[in-house]
Amino acid sequence: MPVGASVPSDLAARLSAIDERIADAARAAGRSPAEITRIVVTKFHPASLVRDLHALGVHAVGENRQQELTAKETELAGLDLEWHFIGQGQTNKASAIRRSADVVHSVDRDRFADALHRAAVDDDVLDVLVQVNLTEDEGRGGVAPASAVALAEHVLTLPSLRLRGVMAVAPLDEEPTAAFDRLRRIADDVRSVAHEATWISAGMTGDFAEAIAAGATHLRIGSAITGPRPARG
Repeated sequence: MPVGASVPSDLAARLSAIDERIADAARAAGRSPAEITRIVVTKFHPASLVRDLHALGVHAVGENRQQELTAKETELAGLDLEWHFIGQGQTNKASAIRRSADVVHSVDRDRFADALHRAAVDDDVLDVLVQVNLTEDEGRGGVAPASAVALAEHVLTLPSLRLRGVMAVAPLDEEPTAAFDRLRRIADDVRSVAHEATWISAGMTGDFAEAIAAGATHLRIGSAITGPRPARG
């Protein structure tokens, strides 16, 4: 898409560069770039930047915080955007998250899944992923790998939620290839009970090539596209 005068050229250049790297990594893994969804994470950036991204053809946008998700989705309601909530979900914010998100990547316990289900309106169905903790730190977000299938089975009992797959963040102290290979095996286990749960949300700026090689379908890319996050007042 041609860059309009109102869209910063550096933003367009960063987006194009990342998309080229994603395409190269996909082809190196014997995959089609069309299989991969690039989610631009706009944490702490203003809604105006999301508007610029949309003008460049971006459709999928990710947010970590419910308040920011709600504010941006409300302000940009007229745009064709798919909002991905990728932060830690609190049960008392589940209703607000559900009102604004098209996809929730961070279902990590039964209670949060139940809260999202209770927040359903009419017959709407929310796409969700089971977040898996690939570290030894129980305080990190995500269900333990051994419990991922049980959580998936619980989600399947909630008719207003549609289980799409799994999500994880690679540990800082482990090679991403090994971590994402483990996630791929967990994803296979989840698919054994939920055959249509084919999404793997994994990979950020520093490790998306390894994630693609391990089968990632959704990448979460932030500042490499958006630029440095604004200072918070």
